[in-house]
Amino acid sequence: MNLFEVYKLWDIEPVRGKDTTLWDKDGVRYTDLYGGHAVISIGHCHPYYVQKVGEQLGKLGFYSNAVQNSLQRELAQRLGRISGYDDYALFLCNSGAEANENAMKVASFHTGKAKVLAFGKAFHGRTSGAVAVTDNPKIRAPFNENGNVVFCPLNDLAAVEAELGKGDFAAVIIEGIQGVAGIFEPTAEFFQGLRKLCDKYGVLLILDEIQSGYGRTGKFFAHQHSGIRADIITTAKGMANGFPIGGVLISPAIKPEYGMLGTTFGGNHLACSAAIAVLDIIENEKLVENAAKVGEYFAKAFEGDKAIKEYRGKGLMIGLELKDEFVGLRDRLLFEKKFFTGAAGAKVIRLLPSLTISLETAASFVRAWKELTGQDN
Repeated sequence: MNLFEVYKLWDIEPVRGKDTTLWDKDGVRYTDLYGGHAVISIGHCHPYYVQKVGEQLGKLGFYSNAVQNSLQRELAQRLGRISGYDDYALFLCNSGAEANENAMKVASFHTGKAKVLAFGKAFHGRTSGAVAVTDNPKIRAPFNENGNVVFCPLNDLAAVEAELGKGDFAAVIIEGIQGVAGIFEPTAEFFQGLRKLCDKYGVLLILDEIQSGYGRTGKFFAHQHSGIRADIITTAKGMANGFPIGGVLISPAIKPEYGMLGTTFGGNHLACSAAIAVLDIIENEKLVENAAKVGEYFAKAFEGDKAIKEYRGKGLMIGLELKDEFVGLRDRLLFEKKFFTGAAGAKVIRLLPSLTISLETAASFVRAWKELTGQDN
């Protein structure tokens, strides 16, 4: 049997990692400023994380949600406290797409309505409901075209109100910062206005913090920069540092019923142990503060850079839009300077490093960038 070839792959195979460093099967060393799509939040193979997951594996790796699992409650309490949503309830699943599916399902149950409003250039996942609210027709099959989704331009409150005023929407779903699109931020004024419109029309506000959450922007969730609270928040990527997990934080105004949601693997013992270890490390090593500090360094270091058309993002969720003459720089960073970065199309380089990244590592990337763009004088 062969693999179903749906990924465009670099001819590089990482086999070992430590913090922000990777080694491939030939022993070549790389610096990782992408973290596998913002998944690696506490660095590769953090010793405390390895210890805690290993200890749990030696006791019990899995049992289903038919029995008590105190690790789930510990994770919920810890996540609520660190995120500022301690009065919310947590549903655990396996991925970001699954978290968004369940968030929209909960909203539909709660309101009795079917429609969801999403935004231009949004990405919320590839499963049936998640891809329906993703603004990319190329990855939506006819099966996914359910007629229940309307897209509005980001930061356009008038367009949003024109739709919500029709009275048939269960939810609005929005990313804390649009990631796959190329790092586009909703303004604070837009978030605040959106919150008011959702309240006005009885619509639930779902914040997809799968990529932008878990401290990446210098606050635990990106939407907290605007001072609003969401009805439902979804999280996944940085939550367990590579162990599959997803979470849905649900307002106390929304009441659960037995059987309305469910999962076989979600909230299993290993996933919870991994997620609790991540929260321990984020708190003990002050990684949210570090994300803000190193993000500020990057922003200043790239001011006036001749290769950059626009610098976007907050903290360690960064988009560097290239001028036309520097398209191709990402390949050179990888093959000549051994830096892993991400992309959004041909012109945007995305930086999503571990929150453990040091100023020294950040500075080494800036030096490599300046050398490749002829700015190292």
